[in-house]
Amino acid sequence: MAQTKRVLIIGGGFSGMAAAIELRKRGMEVELVEIDPSWRSYGAGISLGGATLRAFGTLGILDAFLKRGAGTDGVDICTQNGHRLAQLPTPRIAGPDVPGGGAILRPVLAGILSEATRASGTRVRLGCTFDAITQDGPGVHVSFTDGSSGRYDLLIGADGLYSAIRARLFPAAPAPRYTGQGVWRAVLPRAAGVERAVMWLGPKIKVGLNPVSATEMYMYVTEDRAENSHIPPAEFLDRLQALLAPFNVPLLQSIRSELSVSSQIIYRPLERLLLPRPWSAGRVVLIGDAVHATTPHLASGACIGIEDAIVLAQELERHEDMALALASFEERRWERCRMVVDNSGRLGEIEITGGDKAEHGRIMRETLDALNLPI
Repeated sequence: MAQTKRVLIIGGGFSGMAAAIELRKRGMEVELVEIDPSWRSYGAGISLGGATLRAFGTLGILDAFLKRGAGTDGVDICTQNGHRLAQLPTPRIAGPDVPGGGAILRPVLAGILSEATRASGTRVRLGCTFDAITQDGPGVHVSFTDGSSGRYDLLIGADGLYSAIRARLFPAAPAPRYTGQGVWRAVLPRAAGVERAVMWLGPKIKVGLNPVSATEMYMYVTEDRAENSHIPPAEFLDRLQALLAPFNVPLLQSIRSELSVSSQIIYRPLERLLLPRPWSAGRVVLIGDAVHATTPHLASGACIGIEDAIVLAQELERHEDMALALASFEERRWERCRMVVDNSGRLGEIEITGGDKAEHGRIMRETLDALNLPI
């Protein structure tokens, strides 16, 4: 094991919490700081594949997910008028008794992970972040915005797409890039007959439904938008109803008529980022969206961030030398994460340009097959 006894994690999202859980299993002293004093998680639902459920099993939160989320098998692909084109299989790679995929409300998943993080013995500090970072050979000294300071063997930057750690560590790093699409999401009562994920494909708009619990489902609508312009929240309801109008599907038209300001409608422009290697400098390493933020076309952004945490903990346990542990972590993660970011981006490009649907299907199948392989 690397000489890692004290670890600081900056960022309390999915990747940061997963890292805390896995490092505590290996007996390390872990401190997690999160700038949001309420440790909130924004968003509606999040779709998950079998690889994510396998990672949940490693973390020890799979039972909680199955109890509070929704595990399902298969994905139905339909035309704009409701004709089913195919059902994509979702192999049960997390175990024969575990569905091949599923979904959950994002705040519910954040709650499950935060409970597991605190139960692990991680010291959690909210409403705080770093002010200054100074490295020397054997450690990292960090000054915090609350006036305190500490010394650590390793600092993990898990502070998301607009990572302040990344900006400090790699000032010339590329900025997140808008992809030309945005996604709308809403939370709805679970309709009768919605037993698995289903998507309806229009010429320029894609609509999906996914159960997130026994009583709820979430809807997502992907829309091409040439410019990343601000949309006032007061317009959300009317805009989302207009996007659903061309879909000649009774279920979608029923949802359209029932949407209201209480449907938790949100809109997010889709951005992507892939930081070239290295992802570390000295005793500071980046994980999750701080290095590989992806669009949701493959439902794998949370997956690869949580996998980062698992692999990093494994490599720190495996190697005596810190530099070798971090290099091994990057070697195991680079190609898998690059594949998800680049292939998700390509799927979006095909949708925007009306490109080859056969290529779209092939990329989805090949990437999901690759994600099913062990990490």
